[in-house]
Amino acid sequence: MDKPELAAFLRSRRERLRPEDVGLPTGSRRRTPGLRREEVAVLAHISTEYYVRLEQGRAPRPSAEVLAGIAGSLLLTSAESEHLHALSGTAPLQVGRVQRDVRPSILALVERLPQTAAIVLSASFEVLAWNPLAAALMEDFALLAPADRNLARRAFPTEAVHQAARPYGISDGAEFQRHVVMQLRTSRTRYPDDPDVVGLVEELRDGNPVFARLWDRHDVQTTPVLTKTFDHPAVGAVTVDCDSLALTDRDQHLVLYTAPPGSPDADAPALLGLLGVDSPSR
Repeated sequence: MDKPELAAFLRSRRERLRPEDVGLPTGSRRRTPGLRREEVAVLAHISTEYYVRLEQGRAPRPSAEVLAGIAGSLLLTSAESEHLHALSGTAPLQVGRVQRDVRPSILALVERLPQTAAIVLSASFEVLAWNPLAAALMEDFALLAPADRNLARRAFPTEAVHQAARPYGISDGAEFQRHVVMQLRTSRTRYPDDPDVVGLVEELRDGNPVFARLWDRHDVQTTPVLTKTFDHPAVGAVTVDCDSLALTDRDQHLVLYTAPPGSPDADAPALLGLLGVDSPSR
């Protein structure tokens, strides 16, 4: 049970709600935003004292029934409810560390995909595998140290990493930043004993104010990005479909970038394939 994180998460979810969102009268003007603690307690059918202690990080582990009541009173989404249970220690956690070895069958698939830029990401946004077209579209990851192959570091540059906040010239830089923060929060909860995950979060919180601000919002639900535009130094803007396939056995993702047949960008992958990784540096 992560009491400080649980307390902060509950406060953040309570403060975003208005009385009318949960069917309560607005009443007199409120000094602070959001529902009152006693209102959440009444809606969740628990004592106000116990809920106050939860938000203060002083309460014992809540039961599944109590968590269900709180999730309902705060109008949590399914992703937020799962996060609430994980913080309370009632959801199964991944044991050990993030898995960074990729199945041989997935490695073979990445190499064989035609006209597709493909990468495999770990639960902490490390690029674990890539094919030549991905190297041409993004960068030659083989030339980087493993720590520099992390897309979270690309999205949130710190003093030690001087990279643009729009890695690879992507059009949805701000959306990608929010996606990274939400996924890292889930990974931080799943792998509380992985020093690399914990260290990465601390590094970005200390070194990048945008990451720190987004992290303190405690959001855990993200909207999938279906298309993405790369501003490539050799071929210009390339718009591709973006599909992320979960490799659940290792908590990894296979990300595929493809140009729809017949689209203005359909020839770009072939051109990138001819250029290879010797295209101009970013």
